Amino acid sequence: MSETYPPITEHLDDVETAREEGRRKMDWALQHMPILEALREEFEADKPLDGQRIAMAMHVEAKTANLVELLALGGAEVAITGCNPLSTHDDVSAALDTHDNITSYAVRGVDEEGYYDALRATLAFDPTITVDDGMDLVYLVHEEYPDLIDTIVGGAEETTTGVHRLRAMDEEGELKYPVFAVNDTPMKRLFDNVHGTGESSLATIAMTTNLSWAGKNVVVGGYGYCGKGVAKKASGQNANVIVAEVDSRRALEAHMEGYDVMPMAEAAEVGDVFITTTGNRDVITEEHFEVMQDGVLLANAGHFDIEINLDELDDLAVDRYEARDGVEAYEMEDGRRLNVIAEGRLVNLAAPISLGHPVEVMDQSFGVQAVCVREMVENGDAYDAGVHDVPDDLDREVAEIKLEAEGIEFDSLSEEQREYMGSWAHGT
Repeated sequence: MSETYPPITEHLDDVETAREEGRRKMDWALQHMPILEALREEFEADKPLDGQRIAMAMHVEAKTANLVELLALGGAEVAITGCNPLSTHDDVSAALDTHDNITSYAVRGVDEEGYYDALRATLAFDPTITVDDGMDLVYLVHEEYPDLIDTIVGGAEETTTGVHRLRAMDEEGELKYPVFAVNDTPMKRLFDNVHGTGESSLATIAMTTNLSWAGKNVVVGGYGYCGKGVAKKASGQNANVIVAEVDSRRALEAHMEGYDVMPMAEAAEVGDVFITTTGNRDVITEEHFEVMQDGVLLANAGHFDIEINLDELDDLAVDRYEARDGVEAYEMEDGRRLNVIAEGRLVNLAAPISLGHPVEVMDQSFGVQAVCVREMVENGDAYDAGVHDVPDDLDREVAEIKLEAEGIEFDSLSEEQREYMGSWAHGT
């Protein structure tokens, strides 16, 4: 246990009630997570992670908690904290901390100092594996705890922003241990990024505001996998979707999908709802705020709270007030009100009533995380320092567990087909 930062149980007044409610949430989610259920049986029987110490920084809610418990059942000692100051569910964090092999430092609403102190507390366990959502743990290891690098076997990164940071680090030769880019594997990006982000972001905004999507001009900043999901789901709820992109091919793809495509400066004049999905900073800035209509909604479905430049918005505002739980209104000098949801943080996890991605979606993503941790423990010597794609057989293993659980059968190639596809000699 860290001597500098206390676990969740020391932050709560009624620990037992919190634990009971957190466990109830975890049990509900696990009923709908057949991949993790199957892996629990394997991990509990085989103990593939025996003797490992895992430091985790993730969104600590019920679905994540089932992944954490799976790793502990596999024999690991786990220390976890949040990867966003507003995405932790304190009751779930408290429920996790009851397990003998799990210590949770995740607390909702911590300030910046507390956030980083909690990250450091997980590293005080001298981890052999890191599991990240955003790369903050990997960064701290390299910047403040380089002595840990020699004993860390490897890591896994959950999200787009974290993988971008890792690849930049790797290109500069600064990443000193192997990390799986979980975000980039098909079982993650095709489902979590598209369906998960799309469904959870729109559902959270609708519940937070009690407003309809029908007939609204919804501006999506970025048309990567997350942006595609938001655009698709908004269109399905009868919104008019506008895409703002910086990549010519993605802009063309959005156009061919039937969406309006225009620069953010033009979209700012006509949009009713703005949702950023880029993982980059300053997607919406002062020049856009100045021309927005009264009553617009501003939300971030990317990662860090830098996509909407709130410092510039604050400078323009003559007043700020809570318009609704989870919605802060910035009143401009001319009387316009621009409404920011969840403080510009990850809207599907940071809003007061947010629940994150659907359970079934995260079952797939966390199944990939679990088998990646198992692979790193069993075959870590096969991976050099740097970013690594998830081995295709692991991704397929998770897909096949899901299909079996759903009672879905699928075809396989015949030997003749395999030979044909693997040969360059066949012509007409």
